[in-house]
Amino acid sequence: MSSSAQPAKVAPLSAEVASRTQLAGEVARTILAGFDKHYGLFRAAARQAKRHFERADWAAMLALARERIQMYDQRVHEGVETVRRAFPQAERDESLWPAIKLAYIGLLHEHLQPECAETFYNSVACQVLHRRYYNNEFIFWRPAVATEHLEGEEPSYRCYYPRELGLRGTLERILADFGLANPYENPKRDLRNVLHALRAHFPRPARAYPSLQVQVLGSLFFRNKAAYVIGKIVNGHREFPFAVPILQNERGELYLDALLLDPDQLLLLFSFARAYFFVDMEVPAAYVSFLRNLTPKKPRAELYAAVGLQKQGKTLFYRDLHYHLRHSTDDFVPAPGIKGMVMLVFTLPSFPYVFKVIRDSFAPPKELDRQTVKDKYLLVKLHDRVGRMADTLEYSLVALPLERFSPELVAELKTHAASSIEFEGDQIVIQHMYIERRMTPLNLYLEEAMREGDWARVRHALRDYGNAIKDLAGADIFPGDMLLKNFGVTRHGRVVFYDYDEIAYMTDCNFRRIPPPGSYEDEMAAEPYYSIGPNDVFPEQFERFLVADPRAREIFLEYHRDLTEVEFWRGKQARIRAGVQEDVFSYPQELRFPR
Repeated sequence: MSSSAQPAKVAPLSAEVASRTQLAGEVARTILAGFDKHYGLFRAAARQAKRHFERADWAAMLALARERIQMYDQRVHEGVETVRRAFPQAERDESLWPAIKLAYIGLLHEHLQPECAETFYNSVACQVLHRRYYNNEFIFWRPAVATEHLEGEEPSYRCYYPRELGLRGTLERILADFGLANPYENPKRDLRNVLHALRAHFPRPARAYPSLQVQVLGSLFFRNKAAYVIGKIVNGHREFPFAVPILQNERGELYLDALLLDPDQLLLLFSFARAYFFVDMEVPAAYVSFLRNLTPKKPRAELYAAVGLQKQGKTLFYRDLHYHLRHSTDDFVPAPGIKGMVMLVFTLPSFPYVFKVIRDSFAPPKELDRQTVKDKYLLVKLHDRVGRMADTLEYSLVALPLERFSPELVAELKTHAASSIEFEGDQIVIQHMYIERRMTPLNLYLEEAMREGDWARVRHALRDYGNAIKDLAGADIFPGDMLLKNFGVTRHGRVVFYDYDEIAYMTDCNFRRIPPPGSYEDEMAAEPYYSIGPNDVFPEQFERFLVADPRAREIFLEYHRDLTEVEFWRGKQARIRAGVQEDVFSYPQELRFPR
């Protein structure tokens, strides 16, 4: 090569390309600014929850929970309107979006919530474009930024060393580091209770290895009227997850209520039937990674939802579903059990969820419309589910492979939900659907148990069925249609309500006694001889129709005859109107410490 040869010159970007690149970067920064605003408000809500807990302002805590659930959609709406107003080209020209996505990825290099920021981008992009995208070119179908070992300014968990501090000093240091403003009622008693529970779980002699440590997540988990310490004990090669609920007495003093050490107790604490926690997380991926280590059976999607990031949970669930479809061959089929009059329900047997589509029309006596059904499901989403109502994932425009739908299910969808489906090539697109964890319908569960002669199981299920109704009533929810088929039994044997089209607030109901008949004709009439208002409820009727089998009914009434009495329901209403929020425990009563 001649010494006089000159290096090849790179042609400068054309003005049009440079302009489009600049525009893509501006749109990306605008979307990320919207997410950063959202996450700042999300963390502020967790800090506000701590203040509500310290003041025992339970009504404010419930209001904050409802407000936070709606926060994400509000910020997405703001982001969409800002992009449309400031960058109208982004709405008209979809070819800009691969560059916008690329610019967005560059902004996430040092970001502490990249996975949530990607989900926010997807939400904004799909609404701006008025289209559905199933590939990775326009949206984050797969994550682009790794979150493994991601850490913020402060570690996500703190380590304590009982061999140095002693057990008393360790407990005192853990509680002090959370900085709650309230004093403790009786710290010595709390320490004694914790030690007693530990010794019962780890009988002596228990060897303390040099590695003995207690790892505790840096934020308390606030829900209902409790704050939870979440962590694990590491001793040698073994790890022991734990949770400690902190409650308040009537004077605002704190006390430790239990020590949860059983893995199943941790799973129930993060159950899909519970309200979302308030947790102040700088790096949510680090918290979820820690929690997954404690509850390995819990999907990441459900853990993200449990800590209040339900939209990220939705994203992960959708990815999990499609990943499962690629690695399975069974078909979507109608769900077992009595068919509902409002929802068409189907399932994939190898995947533990059910899919619910609103029917085009409802048979009598249902007097509802589609919007009313959606409103009822939103009510449940915003309400405290007190461990008795299944959380739902709501989706629009869900594309699934048509070949995986059984002919029977396709026929049902065409007949009863035609307005909710479209066929696009080899896919079926469902316009709107709800997805819930699959449970065994209570009526089928009881039928099987009675057929096998397992009356202990029957007794437990019927007792918990009544407890579920009572828990819901205490939380200002009247289930409406309380038939056995509308309740399910979880893998932990807990009864949960999952049919929401007739629920109402307790305070909107008029609980009445059936008036005595005025004549023989009244008594023999086929139709009620008394007037019935739209919100009237007659508890006396529950005895006849809640449990049909006479043997099962006798067991149910043994525990819950008060459900058939007007006084029970009116008493619940009086407590609700007086502002009394009933205690909701995520763990068995027998685990509570003596006081």
